[in-house]
Amino acid sequence: FITNGGLFIATTKPHQFGDEVFIMLNLPEDTETAPVVGHVVWITPEGASGNRPAGIGIQFLELEGKHLRAKIETSLAGALKSERPTYTM
Repeated sequence: FITNGGLFIATTKPHQFGDEVFIMLNLPEDTETAPVVGHVVWITPEGASGNRPAGIGIQFLELEGKHLRAKIETSLAGALKSERPTYTM
């Protein structure tokens, strides 16, 4: 469980636990690009079992996290019922 929510970002760039990460997030059907700051709380290395993509899990900062998490959950509500991975945490 990740307090305030988070996202999985597919990347092969090396990161360490606790690294601060800045991304620009575009949600489906949303015209705004949201700046997101978080900390690395999960690392999936290249060659992970189960054909999982390499990448990092980021935890949203408390100030923006609750609002952003609700926005993502609303945007992805339909996708959560599908077989396609959403890369949410």
